[in-house]
Amino acid sequence: MSTTSTFDLDAFGRRHIGTTAADQQRMLAELGYDSLDELMSAAVPASIRMGEVLNSAIPAAATEREALAELAALAAQNTVRTSMIGLGYSGTITPAVIQRNVLENPSWYTAYTPYQPEISQGRLEALINFQTMVEDLTGLDIANASMLDEGTAVVEAMLLARRASKSPSNRFVVDADALPQTKALLASRSAVLGIELVEAPLAETSDVAALGEHFGVFVQYPGASGRVWEPSAVLAATKAQGGLAVAAADLLALAVLTSPGELGADVAVGTSQRFGVPMGFGGPHAGYMAVRKGLERQMPGRLVGVSVDASGAPAYRLSLQAREQHIRREKATSNICTAQVLLAVMASMYAVYHGPAGIRHIAVSTAQKAAALAEVLTGYGLTLASEAYFDAIEVHVPGLAKNVVARARELGVHLWEVDEATVHVAVDETTTEAELALAARAFGLPEETVVPVDVRALPAGLPAGLARTSGYLTHPVFNTHQSETQMMRYLKTLADRDYALDRGMIPLGSCTMKLNAATEMQAVTWPAFANLHPFAPEADVVGSLGLIEQLESWLAEVTGYDTVSLQPNAGSQGELAGLLAIRGYHDANGEHERDVCLIPSSAHGTNAASAVLAGMRVVVVATDELGNVDLDDLRAKIAEHAASIAALMITYPSTHGVYEHEVKEITQAVHDAGGQVYVDGANLNALLGYARFGDFGGDVSHLNLHKTFCIPHGGGGPGVGPVAAKAHLAPYLPGHPLAQRPDHAGGFVHAGGPVSAAPYGSPSILPISWAYVRMMGAQGLQDATAAAVLAANYVAARLREHFPVLYTGEHGLVAHECILDLRPLTAETGVTVDDVAKRLIDYGFHAPTMSFPVAGTLMVEPTESEDLAELERFVEAMVSIKTEADAVGRGEWPADDNPLRNAPHTAESVIAGEWAHPYSREQAVYPVRSLVRSKYWAPVRRIDQAFGDRNLVCACPPVEAFA
Repeated sequence: MSTTSTFDLDAFGRRHIGTTAADQQRMLAELGYDSLDELMSAAVPASIRMGEVLNSAIPAAATEREALAELAALAAQNTVRTSMIGLGYSGTITPAVIQRNVLENPSWYTAYTPYQPEISQGRLEALINFQTMVEDLTGLDIANASMLDEGTAVVEAMLLARRASKSPSNRFVVDADALPQTKALLASRSAVLGIELVEAPLAETSDVAALGEHFGVFVQYPGASGRVWEPSAVLAATKAQGGLAVAAADLLALAVLTSPGELGADVAVGTSQRFGVPMGFGGPHAGYMAVRKGLERQMPGRLVGVSVDASGAPAYRLSLQAREQHIRREKATSNICTAQVLLAVMASMYAVYHGPAGIRHIAVSTAQKAAALAEVLTGYGLTLASEAYFDAIEVHVPGLAKNVVARARELGVHLWEVDEATVHVAVDETTTEAELALAARAFGLPEETVVPVDVRALPAGLPAGLARTSGYLTHPVFNTHQSETQMMRYLKTLADRDYALDRGMIPLGSCTMKLNAATEMQAVTWPAFANLHPFAPEADVVGSLGLIEQLESWLAEVTGYDTVSLQPNAGSQGELAGLLAIRGYHDANGEHERDVCLIPSSAHGTNAASAVLAGMRVVVVATDELGNVDLDDLRAKIAEHAASIAALMITYPSTHGVYEHEVKEITQAVHDAGGQVYVDGANLNALLGYARFGDFGGDVSHLNLHKTFCIPHGGGGPGVGPVAAKAHLAPYLPGHPLAQRPDHAGGFVHAGGPVSAAPYGSPSILPISWAYVRMMGAQGLQDATAAAVLAANYVAARLREHFPVLYTGEHGLVAHECILDLRPLTAETGVTVDDVAKRLIDYGFHAPTMSFPVAGTLMVEPTESEDLAELERFVEAMVSIKTEADAVGRGEWPADDNPLRNAPHTAESVIAGEWAHPYSREQAVYPVRSLVRSKYWAPVRRIDQAFGDRNLVCACPPVEAFA
């Protein structure tokens, strides 16, 4: 931390960075350096160090109050009107008990992906509730733990259909009445994979076979127009020729309409946004996917299942993890490695809180509002495009649509102009009778018009033949917590089963679990940001667009690029967007043969998966014994594929946590071969303020705002993965047909295909990163980098005599993370990396990253936000665990009965029955004295992973299973 920020008591930097100036001097002394500048000069290669930025776009650091005041001024530039736009985004009421106890609760939003299931049982239960909710409503056998949004879920369903179909065809039939953003995504993603899209008005198509052979069909249910129709014949015709049937279904509508599964769909996809998650100008929202039995191993994303722990008790875990992209790499069928966990939790709790009766009531009342408005409008002589609808109608107003929409806006309501003769009107649970009357007035009805709503029964607008008769949400969890007291206690019970940053350090290498400051989070729930429809007129979203433009310019500056797109709503999607930009650039230059993507063997698994999805061929480049790219092998691969090189993907600092000194030589070799350089920005937090990707040869990078720029991981999502690029790639970055503006910061226009359903991805959480940069300033960002590098090197130095540090750079230094090699320990004692990870739970820690990028190791990233006492607590735990392992190696404890092999220890396991182990109860649960008053108790013992895959159960188990 700089001298200035150390003594500025109002500076946010001293709140964000955990170590004080005095702490840092002690740590530096341990490493043999006098100052942070000296340490960073030794760690970061001089060849890539950036000079001073003149005329910086990043203003001097603001205080927390100043930043909130500026955010409030931006929010004030937005105008929140009643949205009746629909098109996949609906107004919704977030129950206050869910907003306060989930969305605004660090126990939920600071947790990590549940890869350590023993300390993730709370959010895993919430996710299995989500899966059960989706399975019930869609009428299908198995659902995953969420997708990124509806549009990308449809793309994933298309790819699943192509994998699973028995048809040799490469054609996919798309409902003409699909959402416009979904059609744009399908067009963009299918083009690079050689899939032919055939669009047809399926509601009016009596013979699907006439459309030609195809591997799948996609219907929107209800349609984008609001139309409700019976698609079972269309679905059956596709299945008869060996194709798969995909339906995008509105979850709320499924409370009153026959489910897709009952209609014959193989796959159902959609969004859970209207289950209590604000529109947020487009996201984040939890998409969903459900499939019939037999397709579960084809599903992308995450799947929560039920297994058993060491005592035979039921326990939740992520199932079928071999599907994960970091294992399958270029053989992966999807590059999605994340989910929208926090939003899926909110949606599931919406169903838990309302129960089946409440959900049906909301659905019926919503349908009645649409019917009431339709009755008033048709009574005035207007005609509708369809007589069957759920929550949306389209009204014929030849030549007057623009006038109607403008009049509605004057009255405070947003309608949607379909074409010059048609206006789209959608209602939701928030719509009032007064707002319905305003909509009616927009169509020219008298000012005194009233639109009375009768919510006692289903309206006539819903076809009787499609009325739902099957049950849903029958599990006790959806029928127990309807009072706020019950709900509050249920959420607290689940949160207490988890380990999140509010309990202690999560030292996950490559994942960067640092502070998500309360001030950064504060604006997320402000109505002026949360209640905007993503397709609202530009004039109504000036504040949000201004915030986006500022953040784009700041991110461009700190990365050394010219332009940034914030559309990708996950790091994996940012990777894909960057590679698609490279592909678009080569194609525009007539170099269609360039399709080889060089990827080091140590790279993040998503790199290879993203390259395949961008239509590229993966060629692996070796790494040397220090973890650096093998320059000889790189040159050989370039020579072998000279005319075909499209790109190199390289992570910097390396995936091994080391600053590679030859990075400029690497990038130059690729450029000389005519390729582009993609620098994976996952480790930007070790570089920020000291070097920039664009300065040492990068052409394009994705960033992880949920890592470097403080958006919370939220238990496994949300995330934002912006893509930053040099000017020559700007035209090929993701655009969007419904974006309010074509240009971005710096005046660059992005005209590539979209990668997310909404124009700006997940903008409701961008105020978090905006606030972080605004409160840190350029100097604070640099201070954070130095503090992170210092923390990692301090931990490495303190543990080096106990565990070898696998990779280091010059001067024996690491970057922001270090890899502890446990393989010698395993060879000497039989204690595995799993044993150490589970034993750390008994010490009150989430384990570091296991076996990535090297099997049998732990990658530790302490981040800049942890204080010295917490770093020392971790060091103490690891040294103590090494002592325990050595005792096993000496034969003092049996290899199959010791504190490590039996970890984690639950309270029940040390209290109930006879204690027959060769170590004491105290050794089991209080291995260090500091735990006596602050113990985190794992709710389950070690989980049997293989049992869960052999006996796949991915819905809420019966209550008696826990008896």
